[in-house]
Amino acid sequence: MPETRPPARVDILTVGYADSPTVAGTVGLVRDGDRVIVVDPGMVRSRSLILDPLERLALSPDDVTHVFVSHHHLDHTVNIALFRQAEVGDFRTIRRDDHVEPHAGEGFALAPSTTVWQTPGHSPQDASLIVDTDEGRQAFTHLWWRSDRTPEVDPYCADPAELARNRQRLLDGVSIVIPGHGAPFRLR
Repeated sequence: MPETRPPARVDILTVGYADSPTVAGTVGLVRDGDRVIVVDPGMVRSRSLILDPLERLALSPDDVTHVFVSHHHLDHTVNIALFRQAEVGDFRTIRRDDHVEPHAGEGFALAPSTTVWQTPGHSPQDASLIVDTDEGRQAFTHLWWRSDRTPEVDPYCADPAELARNRQRLLDGVSIVIPGHGAPFRLR
């Protein structure tokens, strides 16, 4: 009989916001197989907003095996160094210390139920982390900033048609969207 593995699990460590002049990214956690992945450990009011929820889940920063960044803006990357043992992944590479290894990009499996979708829009290097869970397929993405799907027109977007195509891809393919600066919202 095949071994059954527990389903991937998603937790939100802190819900972000984008209310100029303050900004904080939504920081997530994925536990999938032997992988512990922190998503977008960027700007927050206090690092305790990332570390305390981890501790409540009985995890330390050194338990984190991977960090995934949806794009390279500081508000999503500034706290990567909290996770000293982790490999860092993005839309096309995995990095550890001074080593950079390219990966396949679209469809790259970061863990058994966790894949990378290249979804340019907010920036040309955007990627969404797609996690299949018991609650449905979830997407960590910056195609939307907030839970109310604003701003409708992303002021940083170089190609609005590409943004619209990738938003539609997620609308068609996932159940829960976790936006870059807001709480998750359910599509189905």
